[in-house]
Amino acid sequence: MKLNTQPEARKEFIKVAPNVRLHVTDIGEGKPLVLIHGWPLSDAMFEYQYQYFVERGIRVIGITLRGFGKSGKPYGEYNYEVFAADIKTVLEKLEIKDAVLGGFSMGGAISIYFASHYKSEHISKLALFGAAAPIWTQRVDFPFNVTQEAAQQLIDLSRVDRPKLYEDFGTIFPAGETSVSPGMAVWLGTINWEASPYAATQCLIALKDTDLRPQLAEIDIPTVIFHGRYDKICDFQLAEQMQKRIKGSELVPFDHSGHALFIEETEKFNQELEKFILR
Repeated sequence: MKLNTQPEARKEFIKVAPNVRLHVTDIGEGKPLVLIHGWPLSDAMFEYQYQYFVERGIRVIGITLRGFGKSGKPYGEYNYEVFAADIKTVLEKLEIKDAVLGGFSMGGAISIYFASHYKSEHISKLALFGAAAPIWTQRVDFPFNVTQEAAQQLIDLSRVDRPKLYEDFGTIFPAGETSVSPGMAVWLGTINWEASPYAATQCLIALKDTDLRPQLAEIDIPTVIFHGRYDKICDFQLAEQMQKRIKGSELVPFDHSGHALFIEETEKFNQELEKFILR
C-alpha cells in the first residue's frame, strides 16, 4: 500500500479540532500571504488574487473558516476567538513565519482580533479589506455604520428566508448595479450557498455584538487599510476610524468600489497589496 507522503504544507484540509477540518488553498513559493474571507463566502473568493501572487513569487494561503465553504460545519460557537484559534492552528501546522495576514470584511475583523490576541505571532504585516471594524454596528459613543436594529433584522431574516437575505446582500455588495458583472455576481452567490445556515446566523450575531476598539490600539505591526468609497456594508467611515486607532496605519481608498473592491478594482487591489507585501 502506498503511503501518503504529501507534506502538511500542501494538504487541502487541515484538522484544527476534533471532527473539524478547514479547507486551505496553499499555492506558490516565497513570502507567505494569508487570506481570510468574509461572510458568508469562503477562500474561493480570492480566485483573482491566487494566480496573480503565485506568478509573482508569493506563497498564497487562503483559509476557509469553520462553517463556510468546504470546511467542516460543526455545531458550537462561531465567534472571533474561535476563528482566530483555528487560524493559529493552521499557521502552526504550516510552520508559517513573517506572513502578511489579509482579511476581508468579517475576515478583516477576525484578523484584527488575531493580531491583538496572539501578539502578531506568525505575522509581520496586516492588511484589511473593507473590514467590519472597529465595530460593525452603532453604539452611543460610535455613531457609524448600521444600527443595532438593522443588524437584528438581518439575523431574524437569516432564520426564516436565507434566499432573500443573500439577494438583499448581493444588491448592496458592489458600488452600483454595473460595478460587478452578472457572471461575477452569480459566481459569488454560489460560494455563499456553501455556508452553514447556523454558522451564517451566528456570525451575524458576532458581527453585531463584537467591539474591537481595544484591540486596535494593541496592533504594533505595519497595517494597510483598503476600503471602497461607496461601501454600503462597511461604511468608509469605519476605515477612517481604523486608521485613527491603529498606530502608523495607511488608508488606501478605492474610489470606484463598494464592498466588492477585490473584484470591482481587481488590478489596483492586487498591485497595492503586492507593493505592501514587498515593502
